[in-house]
Amino acid sequence: MRFTETDIVGAKVIDPNPHEDDRGRFMRAWCAREFAEHGIDFAPVQANMGFSVRMGTTRGMHFQTEPALEAKLVRCTRGAIFDVVLDLRPASPSYGKWHGTELTAENGRMLYLPEGCAHGYQTLQEATEMHYMTSAYYTPSAARGARFDDPVFRIQWPLDATVVSEQDRNWPLVVR
Repeated sequence: MRFTETDIVGAKVIDPNPHEDDRGRFMRAWCAREFAEHGIDFAPVQANMGFSVRMGTTRGMHFQTEPALEAKLVRCTRGAIFDVVLDLRPASPSYGKWHGTELTAENGRMLYLPEGCAHGYQTLQEATEMHYMTSAYYTPSAARGARFDDPVFRIQWPLDATVVSEQDRNWPLVVR
């Protein structure tokens, strides 16, 4: 795997090194030793999948607070998404910054998000599926969100947000 730093402290884009032959391809999706060699201490305890019917579906920005802070490892298993990490750690030098990258079933790319960062994505194709692993269990009392369209963060989504949940439309705006 190839690990690439982002502008967000601790967040990394991870590209696989697939083995391809006439049968197709095989690639590693996660390896504790390889992640540790790149400074990532990630022990997943839960895996989740999301499916979106329509292109332009925008989900996020989601995160969990103490005592259930979670790191995430996200990949797209069908179709394509624009995946975003938003740094919400007040003490971080990259606080308030975001990084987005295209994850597709074809490129196999993954995005690692450290604890204290929010996650969101937008589907770039119809019938898109994503998969992510977390370092903490989903804890409803710790679940929070930031608006995907908050003008403070100015996330540049590639498409108009055509489908957004009521919850994601109503997260509070950040006041600075």
